[in-house]
Amino acid sequence: MAATSSWNLMFTPNPPSPSSLSWKLSFPSPFTSAHFQRRQNRTAERFLVFAAMMDAKPTVLVTEKLGDAGLELLKTFSNVDCSYNLSPEELCTKISLCDALIVRSGTKVTREVFERSSGRLKVVGRAGVGIDNVDLSAATEHGCLVVNAPTANTIAAAEHGIALLTSMARSIAQADASVKSGKWQRSKYVGVSLLGKTLAVIGFGKVGSEVARRAKGLGMNVIAHDPYAPADRAHAIGVELVRFEEAISSADFISLHMPLTPATSKMFNDETFSKMKKGVRIVNVARGGVIDEKALVRALDSGIVAQAALDVFTEEPPPTDSKLVQHENVIATPHLGASTTEAQDGVAIEIAEAVVGALKGELAATAVNAPMVPAEVLLELAPFVVLAEKLGRLAVQLVAGGSGVQSVKVSYASARGPGDLDTRLLRAMITKGIIEPISNVFVNLVQIANVESKFASAISESGEIKVQGRVKDRKPHLTMIGSFGVDVSMEGSLILCRQVDQPGMIGKVGSILGEENVNVSFMTVGRIAPRKQAVMTIGVDEEPSKEALKRIGEITAIEEFVFLKL
Repeated sequence: MAATSSWNLMFTPNPPSPSSLSWKLSFPSPFTSAHFQRRQNRTAERFLVFAAMMDAKPTVLVTEKLGDAGLELLKTFSNVDCSYNLSPEELCTKISLCDALIVRSGTKVTREVFERSSGRLKVVGRAGVGIDNVDLSAATEHGCLVVNAPTANTIAAAEHGIALLTSMARSIAQADASVKSGKWQRSKYVGVSLLGKTLAVIGFGKVGSEVARRAKGLGMNVIAHDPYAPADRAHAIGVELVRFEEAISSADFISLHMPLTPATSKMFNDETFSKMKKGVRIVNVARGGVIDEKALVRALDSGIVAQAALDVFTEEPPPTDSKLVQHENVIATPHLGASTTEAQDGVAIEIAEAVVGALKGELAATAVNAPMVPAEVLLELAPFVVLAEKLGRLAVQLVAGGSGVQSVKVSYASARGPGDLDTRLLRAMITKGIIEPISNVFVNLVQIANVESKFASAISESGEIKVQGRVKDRKPHLTMIGSFGVDVSMEGSLILCRQVDQPGMIGKVGSILGEENVNVSFMTVGRIAPRKQAVMTIGVDEEPSKEALKRIGEITAIEEFVFLKL
C-alpha cells in the first residue's frame, strides 16, 4: 500500500440491517487464506500449519468460576484448566501453555501476561461486559483476540435497576434494618409513589431500554438521553429522547446506564447536581466512575438528591468508612446487576461460544479488539491502522441529533489491486474509532448520511458528514472536512472553526489559548476563496476550558466551532 493512499468511509441510511454496521458480518474469517491472492502458496502454507496445530485440542485456562453449562461446552472442544485465585506470578507461569484464557473482573490480564504467553495465547474471554481488567493494546499487539459477553446479563441488570428504584422509593432497606433493630417507625419511612413520576434514563442502550420498558409498566413517564440512540427505537416503546440538560432538570428519578468513557467520567458532579430538581432520586447500575462520589454526598446532605440507590462504585469494594455507603439515604448493593442464576448461566454459555468460535477461526460477534492479522501484513498496515481509528473518532464526534449512525461504507484508494488488499484490520479499527468515544465497547474518508452535525461545515454537497485522510510520512493526516481542504496531522486534539477569511484570526484565537496556557501544536486554514468562508484547524496539547472555548466562539468572524478529541 502506497504511503499516500487515501481512504473513503461513508455512513449511509437504510442499511439491510439497521442495527449493525453494513459490513460487519462480511468479514472473512481471520484464519482463512484470503490475506493476499498473489501469495496463495505462502498463505496456504500458513493456514495449513495453523490447521495442523488445531488438530490437537487447544487448552483453555479458566481463572474464575464459570457456570457448568459454559464449562461443558468448552470441554467438547478443548482441554479445560480451571485454576482459580491465581497470583499474577502464577498466571504468567501457566499462560505459555494455554491457547485461550477466560476471566471475570477479578483477574488482571496485563501486558506481562501477553508477553509471557510467547505468542501462544490466541483468545481472551471476559465473562461479562466490562474489560477494564484486560490490556487491549497489548492484546492487539500480540495478535490476541479479546471477546466479552455483553448480552446475557441485560435483563438481570435491568431488573436490578427496577428493584433498586422501587426499594428506594419506599425506603425498603432502611425500614428493614429499623425493624430488625427492634424499632417500629412507620411515620419515618413514608415513601413516594412511582405512578405519574418522570424517570430520566441516561444511556438508552440494551439495559437502559429494558429499564424504560419496565418503568412504563409501572405507570411512569419515561424520557431518555443518549446522543447516539435512534429516536425511532425510543418512540417504539413510548420514550422521548431529550437533551441532557432537559433530562436531568425535569426528572423525579434518574437511572444511569451509560458506559464509563473519558466523556462520561464524573459526568454527575456538583454542576450537574445543581441543575436537578430538588428531591431527585438517583439509581446507578452502570459504572461507579460516572458519578463524582464526593459531589453526590454533598448533594445528599443539601437535599438536592433525596435518595440514591447504587450497585456500582468508583472503587470496589468501597472503603468500609465510605461516607457515601454509610449515608442514611443511600441503598448500596455489591455490584449485583448480573447476579442471577439465569444471567450467570447465560454469560457462561455466551463467553464459551465466543471463545470456541474464535479458536475455530470464526470472527466473534463480541470481539472488542482487532481481528488477528499476520505480522507482515500488520507491519505494512500499521500507519493506516492509526489513520482509520482517528478518522472514525473524528467523524462520530461530529454527529448530532437522535437519528443515530445507521450504516458504514468504506472505500479505499491504493496502489494494490482490489484482490490484494486485506482490509479487515482497518475496518475493525474504524469501528473502534467510531464506538470507543461513545461506549465502553472496545472495538477512514468518512461520510455520515442522514444525521445532524455538530459542525455544519463537515456536511458535503451531497448532504453527508465527510472527512478524508491519508498517510503521509507514515503519519495519519486529515485532508478534507466537508468541502474544505486541510492538511492536519491527527495528533492530540483539534479545534475546528468556520470563519470569515480575514486578517488577524489566527492571532485572536492563539491569544485566547495562550492566556489559558493551552499549547498550540499547529494551525492551518482551508478556504474556498480569499475573503470567503474558511475552516481553521487548531491542534492543541491540552483540553481548553469551557470558558476559553466560549470566548473563541464569541469572536465576531467565527460562525461555528467544535472541540474534538483524537
